[in-house]
Amino acid sequence: MSAGTVPVVPTRTLGPGGPAVPVFALGSWNTWDRMSPDDAVALIHRAHEIGAAFFDVAHYDMGPHAEGSRTDILFGEAVRAAGLDRDDYLLCGKLWLWEYPQKSFADQLTTSLGRVGVDRADLVVVGDYFGEVDVPRIVREVQAQIDSGRFTSWGVNNWTIDAVRTALSVAEAEGLTPPTFAQLKYGLVRRSMAEGSPYGELFRSGVLALQASDVFEGGILAGKLSPARKIGADVGGIRERIVATYPEVERIATTFDATPTQLGLAFALAHPATANVLFGVSRLSQLEDDLGALALLDRVGADAIREATGGLWLDREVAADGTWAPPAP
Repeated sequence: MSAGTVPVVPTRTLGPGGPAVPVFALGSWNTWDRMSPDDAVALIHRAHEIGAAFFDVAHYDMGPHAEGSRTDILFGEAVRAAGLDRDDYLLCGKLWLWEYPQKSFADQLTTSLGRVGVDRADLVVVGDYFGEVDVPRIVREVQAQIDSGRFTSWGVNNWTIDAVRTALSVAEAEGLTPPTFAQLKYGLVRRSMAEGSPYGELFRSGVLALQASDVFEGGILAGKLSPARKIGADVGGIRERIVATYPEVERIATTFDATPTQLGLAFALAHPATANVLFGVSRLSQLEDDLGALALLDRVGADAIREATGGLWLDREVAADGTWAPPAP
């Protein structure tokens, strides 16, 4: 970014001691592999120009993500073709728990960073959390990778609240780096975890920041009612209801002279704990449209957006503690 250029996208702090990050974060799942090389370069250039050069790039080849995807390799090629130096952008990697500890964090990073063509990330997300894992061991191994210079801060994805609290306690007791943010499904229709009391307590106290993800439900809330690509888990089995709700999302957006995607992003950014919103784009025009969410939030305000969209909350029956279980009868 040239001297004197004012970023269009503002920044927020990604949790206590975390980095200042743009409020927009661009994901890699089914994105870079759906663009031509020239389009990917143009998108990276524009993200950098507007101050939104935060890229969540994962190696999807583990557990349910064993897809043989090349999206991370393609991102690395595009960012080099765009002429960005490593210090020109923030890179968030992922460490998967699906085959951990058989596939150690050190080995995972060697593979994932190598595929991108860099020697370090800025931060990582550790997930997905299903079943029992050795949380103290995870915290210590994360610290070992921080000490080796591979990244500086970390967050969690799809962890139960008990596991998060254990991680925080272990880090405090042993003088290790704690997680500073939680990447949670959060948006117009899925609110239970981010707004429920278990995670809400940590958000309100400032112990964790929120990174909102899957805000468009794999494109459904952007108007792609029958996504052709693989999308995220349907927690609570509410996807048919989400599809049926889309016309109401569109109607509410129209009352604000906005697009559905602008409404969805503005809603997620309205949460006081949200540091940034992670979403996927595969066309430059999508990113340009999404920028309108910032103007919408400024023009209308968080309270008005929340009031108008209150009836869209569909996952009220999903447990807010991260177990994803229905409440007891």
